[in-house]
Amino acid sequence: MKILVINAGSSSLKYQLIDMDNETVLAKGLCERIGIDGHLKHTPLVGGKPEFNADVDLPTHSEAIAEVISKLTSDKYGVVYSMHEIDAVGHRVVHGGEKFASSVKIDDAVMAALEECTPFAPLHNPANITGINACRKVMGDVPMVAVFDTAFHQTMPGKAFMYAIPYEYYKNDGIRRYGFHGTSHRYVSKRCAELMGKPIEELKIVSCHMGNGSSIAAIDGGKCVDTSMGFTPLVGLPMGTRCGDLDTGVVQFIMNKYKISINEMLSILNKKSGVLGVSGVSSDFRDLDSAAAAGNERAQLALDMFHYWVAKVAGSYVAAMNGVDAIVFTAGVGENSKSSRAAIAEYFGYLGVKIDEEANSKRGEDIMISTPDSKVKVFVIPTNEELVIARDTKEICCK
Repeated sequence: MKILVINAGSSSLKYQLIDMDNETVLAKGLCERIGIDGHLKHTPLVGGKPEFNADVDLPTHSEAIAEVISKLTSDKYGVVYSMHEIDAVGHRVVHGGEKFASSVKIDDAVMAALEECTPFAPLHNPANITGINACRKVMGDVPMVAVFDTAFHQTMPGKAFMYAIPYEYYKNDGIRRYGFHGTSHRYVSKRCAELMGKPIEELKIVSCHMGNGSSIAAIDGGKCVDTSMGFTPLVGLPMGTRCGDLDTGVVQFIMNKYKISINEMLSILNKKSGVLGVSGVSSDFRDLDSAAAAGNERAQLALDMFHYWVAKVAGSYVAAMNGVDAIVFTAGVGENSKSSRAAIAEYFGYLGVKIDEEANSKRGEDIMISTPDSKVKVFVIPTNEELVIARDTKEICCK
């Protein structure tokens, strides 16, 4: 069974074609600048075919999908003979609200429900919906599945997801903490249990998804019981450009003093804050590492803040679960920055965590970076959200 995984943005479309018989990625690619001029990078991963990397006219997502199908099936760049070899399509959808606690096969009723969730993720859901509609237009009756970033967190209890504001805002408007990065947290927690050789139902895991966008999840018995992002992905940890947790009185103060509109303020909090705002250098943690090593105090402060917040939130989740068996680092920073992992792990001495420096220096593989006598195991696990989407799609379409 071959499944095409689609992650559509407002002007971009990432994809992978996966052979689910052995979970092998056959090809992957990225359409960029959709609606502007267009560029496609298509990389076949089997058969020794060359990469395609050139400007292509992509006025809409429909043309982008058609171009992807063309490359997947072409004699020169293709990995399948025809579109009919693609058995199903799995779509990443950012927000499913409270309507979707699991992945679902897409039909007209699901599409209507996705439209209703758009106010919760106005920058993301419309693009996801556009990608789905484009695939339905080009691929006809090929079955399609929606996999939600928020679904994994729907197991949180009310004490974790509620805000302490008048209850009617939750009942009438759905204002609550939803959480994001759910497919990533689900993948790495399950993989962690496999590496430990234990049923996930017996484990308490803190999953640290650390990248330009970052979140932490408390996973007890395979179910999320708390997570650091909220109604939107803006809160929680300080991130690349997002502020993380912030006293809302600060927002009012800045807006009043500098005569800033709410839209301008949200742009500042989403795009000009985080480690970029503190450091004044970059939102890229590699640039911060270089600047800090050269003596830039603000860059070092930004790193220190990030490490502190990861450790603080992770520690609170140990309390929430009344214990922890394993801590997992994943995503861009979590998978690649040994210095960040080491700095965060220093805070976990009270848990009996000990880091193996040699293991912590490795990259790109599933690995335990704690020592054999560490009381809590620490892992680096590269995330694979596309595989989660493909697995869910296969399971639903094969029922």
